[in-house]
Amino acid sequence: MRAMREAELRERLAATGYVADETLSMALHLALTLGRPLLLEGPAGVGKTEIAKALSEVLETRLIRLQCYEGLDAGHAIYEWNYQRQLLAIRADGADEAALFSETYLLKRPLLEAISQEVRPVLLIDEIDRADEEFEAYLLEILSDFQITIPELGTIRARTRPVVVLTANGTRDLSDALRRRCLYSYVDYPDRETELAILSRRAPDVEARLARQIIGVVQALRREELEKSPGIAEMLDWAGALSGLGINDLSANPAQVQATLVCLLKTAADRDALPPEVMARIVGKVA
Repeated sequence: MRAMREAELRERLAATGYVADETLSMALHLALTLGRPLLLEGPAGVGKTEIAKALSEVLETRLIRLQCYEGLDAGHAIYEWNYQRQLLAIRADGADEAALFSETYLLKRPLLEAISQEVRPVLLIDEIDRADEEFEAYLLEILSDFQITIPELGTIRARTRPVVVLTANGTRDLSDALRRRCLYSYVDYPDRETELAILSRRAPDVEARLARQIIGVVQALRREELEKSPGIAEMLDWAGALSGLGINDLSANPAQVQATLVCLLKTAADRDALPPEVMARIVGKVA
């Protein structure tokens, strides 16, 4: 695919429904141009994962996702042998070792799958900070040479270099080595105008007055001391719920609006921190 200018990339991202500012679109542009992994850091719920999804749409290529978690090992991230199928082959025809450890019995996990594609995919390594430091160190080798060594098969080199996007929520500090390997962009909650633009693109049926109220309330809630601040996905869920209920003004039916907060508040503590009188105060400022 031909190289895109930064402004063109931003426009094409917007066409998918993702509104990126100049800093983020430049980081994506440089990652594509230089062939470097891009590390996206920021609070949960700001749309870091959606960036990779939107980028795969723009590039018209496959998105391969590795969801990281504590205890993630090479077997779940890179490859495993299909032991059940190997056992069946031994029982059926007494297959020898060379036949058993061939690609026929190889289960490709996300990292091996990504470097095996004929057309470069977008490889999303999601929440890398949830994985152990040992796995992070192993990942550095793959991001350096884009090749994987399987003892039984030898070294498998990337047919095409995937576009690599890593995300982190700040669960733990990442190593300096990983940060040096990547380009970097911090993704924060959007400002009012950007979030209005996101809502307009993703939910165009929401009336302008209600959209302004929704963004005003959500941004006010992020300034409250909540355990889980509402992200962009929660904002869109809330907008869809309000629109579906026929609510066009947050001040018109306080009880019904209060009931829809299940879309925004995800813990009991946050629900208790926003009783009707507090919600009325917030709505009163944005109505």
